[in-house]
Amino acid sequence: MNVLITGSSGQIGTNVGLAMLERGDHVVGIDKRVNTWTNDIETTHLDLTEAAFADMPSGKSFDIVLHFAANAKVFELVEHPERAMDNIKMLFTTLDYCRRNDLPMIFSSSREVYGDIHRHVTEEEAADFVVAESPYSASKIAGEALIYSYAQCYGLPFLVFRFSNVYGRYDNDNDRMERVIPLFMQRIADELPIIVYGREKVLDFTYVDDCITGVLAGADALVARRVVGQTVNLANGQGNTLVDVVNILSLALGKEPMATYEPSRVGEVTRYVADIGKARELLGYDPKVPLSGGLVRAVRWAESFQPVA
Repeated sequence: MNVLITGSSGQIGTNVGLAMLERGDHVVGIDKRVNTWTNDIETTHLDLTEAAFADMPSGKSFDIVLHFAANAKVFELVEHPERAMDNIKMLFTTLDYCRRNDLPMIFSSSREVYGDIHRHVTEEEAADFVVAESPYSASKIAGEALIYSYAQCYGLPFLVFRFSNVYGRYDNDNDRMERVIPLFMQRIADELPIIVYGREKVLDFTYVDDCITGVLAGADALVARRVVGQTVNLANGQGNTLVDVVNILSLALGKEPMATYEPSRVGEVTRYVADIGKARELLGYDPKVPLSGGLVRAVRWAESFQPVA
């Protein structure tokens, strides 16, 4: 399979790209920044917010496009809402590239589209597009709407994956973007204080290997046209609190955390547990790694990782 991955220098793009290379696929990445974790992914350095169609690689070379490029981190987009508009621009550039080249596309959406709800599980059809909790969630809602419109008007084959708190390998770039798990891990290891925003917050944390398995199954199914035009939750299906995260990390690191607790910040979802029944049915998705095991793996990887030269 010949694959184009946007956002190939990010966490999910790096993990998926390397997994596809390992199984024998040809992978080309697009990203505006250098990959700080690996040199193995052939990458075109391009800012998709400014790119013209002529700047993109030849579409004849690919079987599928995986669009992972986005500005993430909910609260940062509350502070810098223009980054949400950049998400829409990046998607439009990629989506129209797929239309012109008749390429199927996987879009990385987010559990943020459901808003701040307090049901135990969330089915795909229950997304609340009326109230967007943050500019980030609005950018993902808008992105899904664009994809559905391209499918309706141009017959674009697609899958939308709604990811949820993916963690693990290749997510320790805290200087660029602070994610809660690698940030807590680093600060607990260095015996520095941490602030937990939302003691009672319950989220669905997905270990990266489970995420990769789901994405690869989806890519294969979409290229073969076995599964087309579906929106699917890709998560663990279990809820854990940030207190659980802190406690497991402290045990794995052998350090006592210095944690203080404050209310959740504006725009942040405080409860989400995914219904993954659709992923199981359509893709045979079966997540294997609970938070307790995944955080230990994440700690061991971070301890052994050596940055590329």
